Amino acid sequence: MDLIIRDARILREGGLVSTDIAIQGQTIAAVAPALKADGPELKAAGCLVISGMIETHIHLDKTCILDRCRIEEGTVAEAVRETAAAKRGFTVEDVYARGSRTLERCITQGTMRMRTHVELDPGIGMIGFEAVDQLARDYAWAIDVELCVFPQEGLTNNPGTEELLIEGLRRGARAIGAVPYFDTDPRGQIDRIFAFARDFDAEIDMHLDLAETTDGMQIEYVCRKTEEFGWGGRVAVGHVTQMSLLPPARFNEIATRLASAGVAVTILPSTDLHLMGRNHDHAVPRGVVPAEPLRKAGVTCSISTNNVLNPFTPYGDGSLIRMANLYANVCHVSRPDDLAGCLDMITGSAARLMRLGDYGIAVGGPADLVCLDAGNPTDAVAMLAQPLWGIKRGRASFTRPRPQLHRRGS
Repeated sequence: MDLIIRDARILREGGLVSTDIAIQGQTIAAVAPALKADGPELKAAGCLVISGMIETHIHLDKTCILDRCRIEEGTVAEAVRETAAAKRGFTVEDVYARGSRTLERCITQGTMRMRTHVELDPGIGMIGFEAVDQLARDYAWAIDVELCVFPQEGLTNNPGTEELLIEGLRRGARAIGAVPYFDTDPRGQIDRIFAFARDFDAEIDMHLDLAETTDGMQIEYVCRKTEEFGWGGRVAVGHVTQMSLLPPARFNEIATRLASAGVAVTILPSTDLHLMGRNHDHAVPRGVVPAEPLRKAGVTCSISTNNVLNPFTPYGDGSLIRMANLYANVCHVSRPDDLAGCLDMITGSAARLMRLGDYGIAVGGPADLVCLDAGNPTDAVAMLAQPLWGIKRGRASFTRPRPQLHRRGS
């Protein structure tokens, strides 16, 4: 064998099991306790070993631009204005350099698959796409990056954007996004996005219903279009902060609708906490949609980062474990099973959202593994467990040694 991981704890249907994992080439060759095999060994020492984490919604093209922007209001509208102004100075080299910094942080935090949104409009053209597409190629040794093209500044009201979206899809983008709340014709944009997805056999990943009231929600319309186009299981919506403001009966009604239509939900806790509640001086709404009732209704959910160090989210280190922990804090998640569910939303459930059929620790599957400094999923989230090392396609991709105490002699 090329590598044998000893004494790993992995999650199975019946719970946690202790096992060894053998790797041959780029794949998992065996999973069993006390494997009798020869080869180099790596000790997991009873730590939790998972498949690489999955970032379902991030923006590599506009990361790390805080030094070019001002945040005075902290609103969505201001973030769009400031980012649009900063975009005028973007070059392929600039986007690549900034994106690589964030991508490397994500890799060392245990992320091995990613869907990144890329803005296309007449102002930026294909600059962001070209840079991020090159990033995906250059870092394929450590992470699989999928591009999602989307019209941040509008579609029906922004001539020339449609042609750019089509070019991005023709050049290999696997998903198309939408931002109907920044379009003068929200449903017109949604209709066009579904048509593009059908024409190019693309996944749909929308920014949706990001507001501090329940007026003008489009989520049920998206469910209707999903069924009309037969796109169940291929549509995800991010943010949906308006759902967090609904009374339980109405929330559960929409949750049932999402499940029946096959529309997944991505929760973006850091961004939504930062942007929501700006019009309140007391009893400030959090704006983070709770996943537990959605999951109970059968909705596929993920937790993701969204933005890093820009006006939409002026924080971030690429850690999905931190994002899962933040979500748990905000949404009062405390039961062990629900905390474990937070880890699932950055691993297995995220894989289902992205339709990654080869995900998981199984013989014949890809040898994409991360060792967390925790013994179980609950502790991994509750204690912000550090990733200790990662293996991508059978080869080491990062190492993060544990901190050490230097005790003084008594």
